[in-house]
Amino acid sequence: MSQFDAIVVGSGINSLVCAGVMSQRGKKVLVLERENVLGGCIRTEELTEPGYLHDTMSTAHPLFVTSPGYAELQDSLHANGLEYGNNDTPTGVLLPDGRSLILGRDRAGNVATFTEQSAADGQAYAEAMRFVEENSQLIFSLLGNELWSSSVGKMMLGRVFKQGAHKTLAFFGPATQSARAWLETRFESELSRALLAPWVLHTGLGPESTMSALMAQVICFSLEGVGLPFVKGGNARTVDAFRAIVEKAGGQFETGVDVAEILVSGNKAQGVRATDGREFKARNVICNVTPTQLYGRLLNEKQATPELQRQAKEYRYGKGNMQIHVALSEPLRWHDPKLNDVLYLHLTPGLDGVSRAVNEAERGQLPAEGTICVAQPCAVDPSRAPEGGAVLWVQLPECPREVRGDAAGKIDVPADGKWTRELAEQYADRIMARIAQHAPNLESATKSRKVISPADLERMNINLVGGDPYSGECSMDQYLFWRPLRGVKDHATPVKNLYHIGASTHPGPGLGGVSGFHVANSLAKK
Repeated sequence: MSQFDAIVVGSGINSLVCAGVMSQRGKKVLVLERENVLGGCIRTEELTEPGYLHDTMSTAHPLFVTSPGYAELQDSLHANGLEYGNNDTPTGVLLPDGRSLILGRDRAGNVATFTEQSAADGQAYAEAMRFVEENSQLIFSLLGNELWSSSVGKMMLGRVFKQGAHKTLAFFGPATQSARAWLETRFESELSRALLAPWVLHTGLGPESTMSALMAQVICFSLEGVGLPFVKGGNARTVDAFRAIVEKAGGQFETGVDVAEILVSGNKAQGVRATDGREFKARNVICNVTPTQLYGRLLNEKQATPELQRQAKEYRYGKGNMQIHVALSEPLRWHDPKLNDVLYLHLTPGLDGVSRAVNEAERGQLPAEGTICVAQPCAVDPSRAPEGGAVLWVQLPECPREVRGDAAGKIDVPADGKWTRELAEQYADRIMARIAQHAPNLESATKSRKVISPADLERMNINLVGGDPYSGECSMDQYLFWRPLRGVKDHATPVKNLYHIGASTHPGPGLGGVSGFHVANSLAKK
């Protein structure tokens, strides 16, 4: 018998939560990471200058601090060094003409902010927050629990019993509405719409996507509740804290292990084989991978039915992502000083601008005026830069996976559609010029920068296919009951003792760790 209760393939947030919860409950876990750095999308590195700490991929933790994994592990995590910085200005928007708006953490203050734009806007925002509150049990059960579980079934039946079928089904009308429909019918101000629209991009959706209105509303509700917590010292401190918990319980981590095959005997998983021939055995195997990898690479045709293999081949990936990391000799000084401490600031022309950029990226074009998300972590964590300095985390969520052209007609793209270093730098120049229009000291304060293209993201993490940070398009047919594939339920697979977790599985992407928690919760009871 193996000394390990489980092998976890991959070391991203879901893997860490899974390993942490199982370890906390007395199980021994082995975590195998393909890369030489643990953490999946959780990395902190000196990408630019000595002493400047950049979160290479993911950064803030609003989903994690509201997750069941954090609820169980928070005392142990904080005892092992995890510490957050936060403030009362989590997000804002900046339009090309210099107008801006900030969403804070106080409900009354936010309603007043929207009311200043329009009385209708204030009312619309207040009603949206009440909708989330009044339906919170249903919303967070669907977004946070195993959907094919008796608990969700009982919750739905109980709601029908209390409210009746008509009122229960009435919830799904506004819940499946697009952000554009919600914003255009309820909000009058262009600025109000611009503040809310970019947040749907952080869920892998666009303004026209089904459920994007609800996702924007849930995000606002969460930002009011927990803000945007940044890990002090960098996001990699999260990995350090989890590692301490797992190793204290006798678990282990190994890097540089590229798993090539799930070892199966009698339709039961018994371990994995790496590309270098090494074999690792355990009672259970938990894979934090995409469906493409699981059913097209790790399992053979005898273990995955032809139908599942077909569904995995048809699994679609979303827009690419690009990042620019900047080392500054001093913090940015925005023309509007109240933006200096906003943690996530979106630069966008507004709702139509977001929509246009999404469409351009999906058609293989470099957006002419894509949405820019500027994170300013030093506003709550000065330790990320030498005294007096600062870092910027710039995210561009609307990038083509394969580049067919430039919507602005100014950048020549490679004939093969591949992201090159020159192409990424040219596109980054466009982005930085737009930021500089609103922050006059950007150019003089910039010491150096590091540009990470969609192709770079995939090279750093095999799950980010084409630079898609969400490990799969989050359209309705690949979401909720149908994520990862319609042929499986929750996190089960056709092979016994083999489980599937990660951003490609329910409840989807983000630093929440929920899929890892549910599998750990199930296995820890055995």
